[in-house]
Amino acid sequence: MRVMRLFNSMGRELQDFIPEQAGKVGFYGCGPTVYNYAHIGNLRTYIFEDLLVKALKRFGYEVTHVMNITDVGHLSGDDDTGEDKMVKSAQEKGESVLKIAQFYTDAFFRDTQALGIARPTIVCKATEHVGDMINLIKRIEANGYTYMAGGNLYFDVTKLPDYGKLANLRIEDLKAGARIEVDENKRNPHDFVLWFTKSKFENQALVWDSPWGRGYPGWHIECSAMSMKYLGETFDIHAGGIDHIPVHHTNEIAQSDAATGRKPWVKYWLHAEFLVLDKGKMSKSKGSFLTLQSLADAGYDPLDYRYFCLGGHYRSQLSFSWEGMEQAKASRKALLERVLALKDRAGASELPAMDQLHPAVRERLEQFDGFLAEDLAVPRALAELWQLLKDPALPPADVLAGAYSMDQVLGLGLEQAKKSETQVDEALVQEIEGLIQERAAAKKAKDFAKADSIRAVLKERGILLEDSPAGTTWKKIG
Repeated sequence: MRVMRLFNSMGRELQDFIPEQAGKVGFYGCGPTVYNYAHIGNLRTYIFEDLLVKALKRFGYEVTHVMNITDVGHLSGDDDTGEDKMVKSAQEKGESVLKIAQFYTDAFFRDTQALGIARPTIVCKATEHVGDMINLIKRIEANGYTYMAGGNLYFDVTKLPDYGKLANLRIEDLKAGARIEVDENKRNPHDFVLWFTKSKFENQALVWDSPWGRGYPGWHIECSAMSMKYLGETFDIHAGGIDHIPVHHTNEIAQSDAATGRKPWVKYWLHAEFLVLDKGKMSKSKGSFLTLQSLADAGYDPLDYRYFCLGGHYRSQLSFSWEGMEQAKASRKALLERVLALKDRAGASELPAMDQLHPAVRERLEQFDGFLAEDLAVPRALAELWQLLKDPALPPADVLAGAYSMDQVLGLGLEQAKKSETQVDEALVQEIEGLIQERAAAKKAKDFAKADSIRAVLKERGILLEDSPAGTTWKKIG
């Protein structure tokens, strides 16, 4: 069993991954708040988590992957401010909260399936676990970390001397830096609500009876309650987007520590960086977001977007552009064309077992696994796939077996590639000719960077351009 090295946000360092229980991994990933479609920035995080789960399984671990569905309690501000996202969406659409939640939950899993993301082992809805949340809040209250004010039950962050340890926050700094009391009921601006009553919203759509009054849970408590229910009070990995660090994950840690008596809760915290547009982080609240359907409407396969995401390390910001998507589409198509060519060369040959592969193929696989094991260095792992496919000296059947093995993690659908997807037809010829004309216009405008980019895109697709005084011609290679 190969040991992975993962970057633990708690401490900000690469660490050897050693699970709590040998050979088994408990993994919790923050799921969607189902009031709207997931945007492609959200989906980048879920692609990262899928790669992580598949890499762990590849290295022999048995993974229990738990994901929550937030269908109650998430306000538009993570710090207990603003409107309830679910209620607002339901009111705008004239539907019930639960109907809206189910609609967008189904849409989310259609997107993830299209992206080759495996469904988690356990998917748990917040509305179905309110009893678990109430029981956990009772434990926190019994241990002396709460207070009632204005009808709501608050968590007192000053009771934890290391509050904010994930984000390197200090209570003293938080107090000194706080200038505005957003909620007059809070003793400290960074205290947060464990349980809301009607004092927050008079006509909240979903409410439950509790020891603190009829109301509903805060957002943060659901992840602590559901992760502990399915993975225990100490588990291995908690993942999510980097934007969860300063508030959501910080508060999850605080309430979990308070409930268990400071028992270690999560061993490894992993966070994916933002997908960014020219104007900054992709955001639903600002209206600056693209869905997977937006990409499909522009002519891209969902796996083109997965390929695009494979080109950036999960801890680095990834800049989205249509030029980048075009390159990803071309590269994935070239990848499929190479696989199809290998299938033709291999004929009806049975693919060899992993232990019978050509030594050079086994070496590529070892390199591939080494990159995965080093904090999920997927861009370098993807490069190993390309090197394998480009080696003409290797037996086609062995190369295919190696490529399919790599694709068990990369998830680009190589084994399912069909002739109809990549054959050179009239539509493709027209597309190539159009790109050649676009390149000629770029050269005329002295935009040589764009001209070179178009040449590179076509080359990745196996199309070689040849310039001459008579003009530009092309031919298929590989």
